[in-house]
Amino acid sequence: MCYKYCKNYPPGCECLCSSSLIGSVFIRSRSRLQEQEQQLRTSSLPAIPNPFPELCSPASSPVLSPGSLPPGEPSAEIYIVKIFSEDGMGKVVEIPADMTAKDLCQFLVYKSHCVDDNTWALVEHHPLLGLERCLEDHELVVHVQASMNSESRFLFRKNYAKYEFFRNPLTFFPEHMVAWCQETNHTIPQSQLLQNFLATSSCPEIQGHLYMKEVGRKSWKKVYMFLRRSGLYCSTKGTSKEPRHLQLLADLEDSNIFTVITGKKHHGAPTDFGFCIKPNKGRGEMKELRMLCAEDEQSRTCWMTAFRLFKYGIILYQNYKIPQQQKTLLSHFSTPVRSVSENSLVAMDFSGNIGRVIENPLEAQSAAMEEGYAWRKSTNEHIGFLHPCFTLPCIFFSKFTKPSNVFSAVIHMTQLWFHGRITREESHRIIHQQGQVDGLFLLRVSQSNPKAFVLTLCHHQKIKHFQILPCEDDGQVFFSLDDGTTKFTDLIQLVEFYQLNRGVLPCKLKHPCTVVAL
Repeated sequence: MCYKYCKNYPPGCECLCSSSLIGSVFIRSRSRLQEQEQQLRTSSLPAIPNPFPELCSPASSPVLSPGSLPPGEPSAEIYIVKIFSEDGMGKVVEIPADMTAKDLCQFLVYKSHCVDDNTWALVEHHPLLGLERCLEDHELVVHVQASMNSESRFLFRKNYAKYEFFRNPLTFFPEHMVAWCQETNHTIPQSQLLQNFLATSSCPEIQGHLYMKEVGRKSWKKVYMFLRRSGLYCSTKGTSKEPRHLQLLADLEDSNIFTVITGKKHHGAPTDFGFCIKPNKGRGEMKELRMLCAEDEQSRTCWMTAFRLFKYGIILYQNYKIPQQQKTLLSHFSTPVRSVSENSLVAMDFSGNIGRVIENPLEAQSAAMEEGYAWRKSTNEHIGFLHPCFTLPCIFFSKFTKPSNVFSAVIHMTQLWFHGRITREESHRIIHQQGQVDGLFLLRVSQSNPKAFVLTLCHHQKIKHFQILPCEDDGQVFFSLDDGTTKFTDLIQLVEFYQLNRGVLPCKLKHPCTVVAL
């Protein structure tokens, strides 16, 4: 039985890729988002009991909400912003003065036909200093751009860890680094730990040793530090917390925290886990930067996450919850958009003499699955679609290779998680940039064995590599990462299996490393 899908829409219907329709739909949806966001800011937070409702009032919020501007600044003025993707290509965008980072990310997602899963981020990148940070969703893009140098730029990329600490706070805050946990004998419920960081009335404190670069020198000094709502302090006498022994290093309100991406190379850092506190209004000179370095990735993540929570508080929680509660409002951003008439698609059965509309949803779903997998099962029919000049750099074939083996060797090349022939170091860089959450993965061609592939996977903030080897059975090539115990006809089937089953992996495949060209 042959199934196809019929697309019926009136002549002259315009694709949503056009700038006019994108702009009008985006502006209308954005205004609705702001109205809904205003209502949500004044309501209680359902996921975690809210012991501080007064913080949800916009009047008490220290951060500008979308649409609000300082007195005298014209809201109708248009600004030019250039956004760069991972491949180095840039796109110029015209934005209003009150556009937030979240608004701009949604527009870029919509423009690039990506899936809006609330994991996209706008990154402030300083190449000469080797610093970068993800903008918070509520930050005004124009205000951030005004504080950037001429060589700095905005990047558009995935960041799966942007709000991961709301889902697994105990993973982000080790008990030995939270002073409050030490004082309560380590009996802290997960929800109460979050509330103490969000509430301005509580006084949590992050403590521990950090390496600090001395001002005007190349040397680094290991000191004991404390991070509080009032700022970052270092102890001048061991681990003493007495006020006379504490020295203020940075004020959170007037600073931002950045990841140091070239710590060892450019700054002589003792480890690879560097971060930096940079004044908002500074010119970006080295003497204005507070360069710090942790001993491991978990410690660095803890310090940087606590900095964000102390600075923005309940605003971060609102940024996290609002998109989840507004899925219906953002439905037209949630999937790649093809045309205005996409909703008019109907399932059709053309197996008989006359086409028949499939009205039974179960039959339609079965037809879609059969249609989706039929092209992968066939052999000679689909090989004709390959261009004569199409090269296969990943696996070597002989003249006796079956056509199905050839097709299985190339169908993964269009997948977002496949990154081709990149180095081990490059795969580490991509994983680091996109969040280092459990299940973050990519596939690449093996450097040591050109016939094999490598699955790069993040688990517990550590990056692990698993080799995928081809194995032959009855003249057909299969792929396996457990020495042939579990075999797959192609890499897509392999990924789909380990997205549902952990198997020999430390965790399931959850988040594909995605690189999108603007």
